[in-house]
Amino acid sequence: MSEMMANRRDFLRVGSGLLVGLFIPESSRLAAQGRGGNGAVNPNAYIHIGADDSVTFLITKAEMGQGTVTSLSQLLAEELDCDWTKVKTEFAPVNPALYGNQGVYGSASIRTTWAPLRQAGAAARAMLLDAAAQKWGVEKAGLRTENGFVVNPASNARLSYGSLAEGAAKFPIPTGVPLKDPKQFRIIGKSVKRLDTRDKVNGKAQFGLDARLPGMVYAVVARCPVFGGTVAGFDATKAKAVPGVKNVVQIPQGVAVIGENTWAAMQGRKALEVRFDEGPVASVNSEGIRKMFAEYATQPGAVAKKTGDAEAALATAAKKLEAVYEAPYQSHSPMEPMNCTAVVYPDRCEIWASTQMQSGGRSTAAQITGLKPDQVKLNTLYLGGGFGRRSGTDFLSEAVEVAKAMPGTPVKLTWSREDDMQHDLYRPASYVKFAGGVDAEGWPVALTAKVACPSFFGGRPGTVDSTAVEGIHTLEYSIPNIYVDWRRADPGIPTTFWRAVGYTQNTFFAEAFVDELAHAGGKDPVELRRKLLRNSPRLRAVLDKAAEASNWGKPAAGRHQGVAVVNNVGSFTAMVAEVSVTAGKLKVHRVVCAVDCGHIVNPGIIRQQIESGIVYGLSASLKGAITIDRGRVQQGNFNSYDVLRIDEMPRVDVHIVETDNNPGGIGEASVPPLAPAIANAIFAATGKRLRSLPIRPADLA
Repeated sequence: MSEMMANRRDFLRVGSGLLVGLFIPESSRLAAQGRGGNGAVNPNAYIHIGADDSVTFLITKAEMGQGTVTSLSQLLAEELDCDWTKVKTEFAPVNPALYGNQGVYGSASIRTTWAPLRQAGAAARAMLLDAAAQKWGVEKAGLRTENGFVVNPASNARLSYGSLAEGAAKFPIPTGVPLKDPKQFRIIGKSVKRLDTRDKVNGKAQFGLDARLPGMVYAVVARCPVFGGTVAGFDATKAKAVPGVKNVVQIPQGVAVIGENTWAAMQGRKALEVRFDEGPVASVNSEGIRKMFAEYATQPGAVAKKTGDAEAALATAAKKLEAVYEAPYQSHSPMEPMNCTAVVYPDRCEIWASTQMQSGGRSTAAQITGLKPDQVKLNTLYLGGGFGRRSGTDFLSEAVEVAKAMPGTPVKLTWSREDDMQHDLYRPASYVKFAGGVDAEGWPVALTAKVACPSFFGGRPGTVDSTAVEGIHTLEYSIPNIYVDWRRADPGIPTTFWRAVGYTQNTFFAEAFVDELAHAGGKDPVELRRKLLRNSPRLRAVLDKAAEASNWGKPAAGRHQGVAVVNNVGSFTAMVAEVSVTAGKLKVHRVVCAVDCGHIVNPGIIRQQIESGIVYGLSASLKGAITIDRGRVQQGNFNSYDVLRIDEMPRVDVHIVETDNNPGGIGEASVPPLAPAIANAIFAATGKRLRSLPIRPADLA
């Protein structure tokens, strides 16, 4: 937003105070959607300055542990120059007329609000100065703001924001208000305490599973164990005989059992007799999927990148390499399983949900109920983890379908851990066939990659799903000849975005293969990358920092190092893993991560998210794999889909390389480079190239 485009109607009076409207564009496309036909801006967040000097921020983003509530408030408070201790937050209702499209994805919360929130704070502060100048009968230019007060240096008089808010609302919204020079920041760039911690500790923060309504019933759904299967018939007699079971209804997704509590509903589901038409996916298994992918990787695909003539360069290369890399389906497995509470009336619907896609959830509910979107109210609650899983609306759809079958009765639908793991929307499996060549001096001259995997979101046939190849076709290395294509392979397993999306597996593939090229050419992996990144100074700078901080080339006795870099979500990340392999047992001792995410909003949250991504990435790299047999997921809980244990966590050193660039994302920045850094360190330790995930003990023997 280049300026505060607004008029007096953008200011709303709430009690006694000042409510400032602003528009936060998610992207150029979404920004266009947020503008009406007359060019007016529909505000999508509000600042309320109360008579008690409190500042309440109605936030349109979801909070799933990434620190959004705190970091966005820092942007606002910095330019508003308010008292940080009096900042409060509330989640805004879903309202496209006011807020445009509401959703959280792509680590975009900070990078899409960096300018708009600061501009909103600056505009509100200017209006408070106007109100104080009028009240004192002095020139505005001689006044200043300080921690929630307007101060007159000439007289040492002070007026609190709360006392000025009502008067400030009478002034027009100024445009072009200068923003602070970063050297003046007192809140941005500081590791302030998170605003949501206290409420999460004392239980005041409401997650989806915390929703409680008078007269509420509880539901679980019996779904076909095979993807795409449908209900052929059911007998509810035994289920209804279970104490506490109140009803059994069929919905498009399966058969719902409703009880007076979740336990009763689950016991009723166990007793339910249901027959499924399993459909064609019942013949699918992991080995067949792999064969499909391997076959597709030999066929021409949609071209994602073509630079130079890779085929000719490979033919004349001094040394040529070929390798196949693979990654499995992955479950999201957030700690809070899927759930949603809904109530449907003839003329309205209300939902309480932990969702990443508030606007999409509301639209879905409107379609199911036949109501108009503005007749659906969606309440955003805290998320117990999302990682992309809660960008789907399948769990919300089920709750609304059940509630629709029981008009006027609030229904809380809950998935068990087994439901969550066996009916996930997974990160796609992937298969990549690489070829590369180096010249007589050992420098890479060509790289080709043929990618076969499902689409993350179902692109059109013949086109490229960019997320399926990101991390390969976006490589910043100055290799003169590159060719990347993609063949969509769809075995019928549902997929969606997963933390860091396509970069998660593709960075493993690409960075490990680049390491192979370094070895083939007799080059140090860091030095090779430094030369190839000559046109990418920010990525090269974090590489240099990670190499320096890890004492690259001089690990502790018995340990070995591997390196990887990535540019994703607007941030630049380099990682060095230090491992040992003893008697076939891998130990990751230390991970050094350097990141350039532009201007820093909250360094504490940056470190938390880097560490979080490393934990998540280690689980995926060393533990997790979803396998399919007869169209069914074979894993059902954390006993068969393992995650990292606390004693396996390495030491993590985070180094933030601050630049004056606009902020990048951080929640997904550290996941992609971890697997290749570990795999490259294992090669340094054992001489073995591990080209598939997860890394198993048997691979090290």
